[in-house]
Amino acid sequence: MKIICWNVNGIRAWSKKGSFDWVLSQKPDIFCLQETKAHPEQLTADILSPKGYVSYFDHARTRKGYSGVAVYTKTAPNKIDYALGVSELDQEGRFLALYFDTFVLINCYFPNGGGAPERLAYKLAYYEAFLKYAEKCRKKGFEIVFCGDVNVAHNEIDIARPKENMNHVGFLPVERAWVDRVISKGYVDVFRHFNPDRAAAYTWWDMKSYARDRNIGWRIDYFFISPVLLPKVIDIKIHADIFGSDHCPIELVIDLKK
Repeated sequence: MKIICWNVNGIRAWSKKGSFDWVLSQKPDIFCLQETKAHPEQLTADILSPKGYVSYFDHARTRKGYSGVAVYTKTAPNKIDYALGVSELDQEGRFLALYFDTFVLINCYFPNGGGAPERLAYKLAYYEAFLKYAEKCRKKGFEIVFCGDVNVAHNEIDIARPKENMNHVGFLPVERAWVDRVISKGYVDVFRHFNPDRAAAYTWWDMKSYARDRNIGWRIDYFFISPVLLPKVIDIKIHADIFGSDHCPIELVIDLKK
């Protein structure tokens, strides 16, 4: 099973750049998009229903052109959750959980946390609610694959300029400590597991400063999996050479029958 994950920073503009065609050319079994910035009724038929896929969307209830996630899959799930189940956290269109026979795929666009102090508090509350949701799924007997823009660089190796960003949202100790908690629960950061010493591997770059040209980036997009699934991983990639957004796509290949 091939899964592609990409923060597209606006699905309509991203598609016009040919990026949707690139994803389809890779023939993924599932692909997960974040920051779609669109309600389904704003999308064309080719984006809503590409041949061979069923699609699911969550969008911001509060305003248009903000946040949003989508999942496209060749195999329809048995069940879908569009929310964490916490009303105050479920208004921004950040979450989709697809239940298959043995595992749950979660696509999530975590809050950035920048700006007003209450946004960081919101982000931390979202982190806690998300982990609680994932753990509840595991207790029901499901394995977990979760992916998306987590909006935090975990360790110094995951950011080009760690010292300069120690006090910046996205690299704060309290945010990084949450990733530590996720890992302490047994979830595996797939890319870092297989590439423990690989530096300069990033998934987001600031476009205003042309940071991508110099590879001054952050690794903030992830695949995490339950530990039982680790022996089933075939490949994990960061497609840093693929453009279309301020993020690049990441890819997980896993043999769930193995």
